[in-house]
Amino acid sequence: MNKIRIGYGYDTHRLVEGRKLIIGGIEIPHITGLLGHSDADVLLHAICDALLGAANLRDIGFHFPDTDPEYKGADSLKLLKATYQLVIKKGYVLGNIDCTVIAERPKLNPHIPAMQATIAEALDTDIDNVSIKATTHERTDAVGREESMIAHAVALVFRRNDYMRK
Repeated sequence: MNKIRIGYGYDTHRLVEGRKLIIGGIEIPHITGLLGHSDADVLLHAICDALLGAANLRDIGFHFPDTDPEYKGADSLKLLKATYQLVIKKGYVLGNIDCTVIAERPKLNPHIPAMQATIAEALDTDIDNVSIKATTHERTDAVGREESMIAHAVALVFRRNDYMRK
């Protein structure tokens, strides 16, 4: 097994009225929310896929399928914790994650410290290991028209026996 591995995750969800906007495990006041089978936390879903990819464990839909009623309305923080347990079971621990959320509105920068703290706690890591950035699409497409949001994530994991965490 490789001592160091990198995984990439991507997710997108449509914005709709009548849903809470949950990003990075926190609720953000907004007039629309993300549509999905679970709470549709676009950032946490991208992080899950990045972690799963780094450990070669397929993707979030394989482990938590949207066809399974058990995950209807699921809290993505719980999915993230379960995902990380799969990574640990495979013999890896988190080095760090680097993420970008693309959304026209609401402005996410004021919420990033709370997202970092929530994700760091879920992954049992130092907040310095959780990088989150936010940007827009400058009104050029569905994200720019506030119809959807996108998140990208990269995760670095280490073989548990070869490196110390924190």
